[in-house]
Amino acid sequence: MTVSGFLNIDKPLHLTSHDVVARLKRGLHIDKIGHAGTLDPLASGVLVICVGTATRLSEYVMDTTKRYRARVRLGATTTTYDAEGEVTSERDASHITRDDVTRALISFVGDIQQVPPMYSAIKQGGKKLYNLARAGQTVEREPRSISINSLNIIEWSPPEFTLDVVCSAGTYIRSLAYDVGEALGVGAHLSGLIRSASGSFTLENAHSLDALLNDAEWQRHLITMDAPLTYLPAVPLDAENFEHIVHGRVIPGEAVEGTVARAYAPDGHFIAILQGGTGIWKPHKVFL
Repeated sequence: MTVSGFLNIDKPLHLTSHDVVARLKRGLHIDKIGHAGTLDPLASGVLVICVGTATRLSEYVMDTTKRYRARVRLGATTTTYDAEGEVTSERDASHITRDDVTRALISFVGDIQQVPPMYSAIKQGGKKLYNLARAGQTVEREPRSISINSLNIIEWSPPEFTLDVVCSAGTYIRSLAYDVGEALGVGAHLSGLIRSASGSFTLENAHSLDALLNDAEWQRHLITMDAPLTYLPAVPLDAENFEHIVHGRVIPGEAVEGTVARAYAPDGHFIAILQGGTGIWKPHKVFL
């Protein structure tokens, strides 16, 4: 199938992101399909699906702000930092108040360093951490720079509470739950997670997987390739520069080194991702 664009799926619980892709590929007879940003099996919510040529844009869709509703359970830590793992410690959390948690959350807002969980797909020494963890190994993990824009308690029902989290791509909410529990001195793990937004994709506009698979006109739900990229500057091309870009040549422009932009043909169609140099734009990915 030659159609291209994005689908916004509300991923069901207990399915991996790969499971969703496989079901869509098989059920909708799509040749080229992938996802932008993994969700754990115990998480539901926004999963961005890339169809056709849009698979070449996944990196730009993944690298956007995320929003989650995270349910945290105080008083118990687990091997996976979520409810799927084995309990590793239990402590009394009955004395922890909502104000205690609110105060603890302050130190997690902003640009911080976060140690990823052992049960993650990050590679270390050529091996995925979760494979090492399943083999009973624990290795030192390098902290990673992340940004947490906001953390707000939206439900308080001890020993559980629910957080509204707005954060950068690459943030592990499981690690956040664990770290908050340690800061409170009672331990914690993630007991539920819903991704409510990924960039411009929101849960309110997401489609049920089963409903989409049973929709004979599913293509009407495709989101255009450039729609999620509005955070990038737009560069309109005249006829001459259009020819230069589609043939792999640089063009002059008000660009600086390291910038990225989306380019449009004279007829208004999105045709390329450009990378900036000093005073020039270079074609990086061209779509015709």
